[in-house]
Amino acid sequence: MSTMSGKAVLVTGGSRGIGAATVVRLAEEGADVAFTYVREEERAREVAARVAAAGGKAWPLRADAADAGDAAGAVEWAADAMGRLDVLVNNAGVGVLGPLEALTLADVDRVLAVNVRAVFLAAQAAAARMPEGGRIITVGTCMTQRVPGPGGTLYAMSKAALMGLNRALARELGERGITANVVHPGPIDTDLNPADGPFAAGQRALTALGRFGAPSEVAAMIAYLAGPGAAYVTGAEFSVDGGHAA
Repeated sequence: MSTMSGKAVLVTGGSRGIGAATVVRLAEEGADVAFTYVREEERAREVAARVAAAGGKAWPLRADAADAGDAAGAVEWAADAMGRLDVLVNNAGVGVLGPLEALTLADVDRVLAVNVRAVFLAAQAAAARMPEGGRIITVGTCMTQRVPGPGGTLYAMSKAALMGLNRALARELGERGITANVVHPGPIDTDLNPADGPFAAGQRALTALGRFGAPSEVAAMIAYLAGPGAAYVTGAEFSVDGGHAA
């Protein structure tokens, strides 16, 4: 596949899970891919090695989305390293779950810094570097569509903010042919939320398909939105959730 040949992509939080699957998928489709990570340098190297083994190029960068300078700086670094930037995938995120009364101000500040402020700053920086026809793709959550129980107030609030940002970006950047879309994953089998974990049965029961998704299934939707076939798709939201919101 070469639908992304000649394109340069930045994926935030690309060392594991959905982010890693997205890095590999876009590289397989011909893109040069930069990606950020925070602590897991060995995993970042493994992802870069997978890209290289497939004949692609990858640029790992240690950057913390909780830091405002890193959030925008990663975009500038990626654009400089690759010579251009065509696609931004805002994947980095944190989830702090728990009873409303147990959430601290530090929890609120951290979640909003990573899940909202960093996405805004990265999109702002990317828009300044993107050519006509660029793409901004943001990873949300099925919990913006349906919160199935208590404990998700802060996380759901932070991800819901991305829907308003996405629609505004679509209007703001539409004249330049730059699209903005959100992908909402459901229960996905990752290290942070394994399909055989202690809370998996309840999550599985909430889906129409009765199973967890694979990171590659979310990456496939992201690849579609990044590719030429989605040039007329913007300001939209796409659920890859096994029917969680059905």
